[in-house]
Amino acid sequence: MKFGKRLKNQIQETLPEWHDKFLSYKDLKKLLRIISEDGKTEAKFIHLLHAEIDKFNAFFVEKEEDFIIRQKELQEKIRDIIATVGPQGTRASDIEYRSEIGKIRRDIVNFHGEMVLLENYSNVNYTGLAKILKKYDKRTGHLLRLPFIEKVLQQPFFTTELITKLVKECETTMDVVFFPEEEEVMKNIDGGKHDKKDTETDKKGIFRSTVVALETMRELRGGSSTYSHLSLPPMNLPDHLPLTTPTKSASFPIQCD
Repeated sequence: MKFGKRLKNQIQETLPEWHDKFLSYKDLKKLLRIISEDGKTEAKFIHLLHAEIDKFNAFFVEKEEDFIIRQKELQEKIRDIIATVGPQGTRASDIEYRSEIGKIRRDIVNFHGEMVLLENYSNVNYTGLAKILKKYDKRTGHLLRLPFIEKVLQQPFFTTELITKLVKECETTMDVVFFPEEEEVMKNIDGGKHDKKDTETDKKGIFRSTVVALETMRELRGGSSTYSHLSLPPMNLPDHLPLTTPTKSASFPIQCD
């Protein structure tokens, strides 16, 4: 699949409020087609590239800051529940404990999904920049791609160590709020024991977007014989994360209700 089509599909499948935050790949390609000897169009192309980097950084940093706050709030809620009605709580109650934990599961699931989407956002936009710069070098005979990408590698939107750490912490939190017997039930989703109505629900909203994002990251970061220092590193996903397309019944260790 050509990158332009892949990007279009990715934008359609992500959260609506994120649609205008992705690379303006189509606009860059239009400018590239009409680059002339006078250099005016070339200057517009370079200007748009820098504007796109600023856009990515502003959005990415804003989301990171929001995620840090939300992560702390969710962890505090869970600690409070465990301290009060948990097995060793001040007024321990298995029924109330399961009820209270159940109320915040959806928040945790959605939160995890949004962070995965942000990781994918970084991957997709970096890949788009690398591809459009490769086309630029080929068309103009200049060598802009290497120095430009070297700078991109230092940009906030490309530096995903923090968001990766938050994702792992959230997955640890999931281990706390999903009980062993429920996880065993979820393992049987693809075995035909998952209700059709539940499957349709799983395909909607952030769950669908997350599955699409994970599949995109797997494709963009798959092993390649042409791997270079400008390539995205191969991605090693935890075994419990979905890698099936959202058009099929997808296994996921959570109940999306």
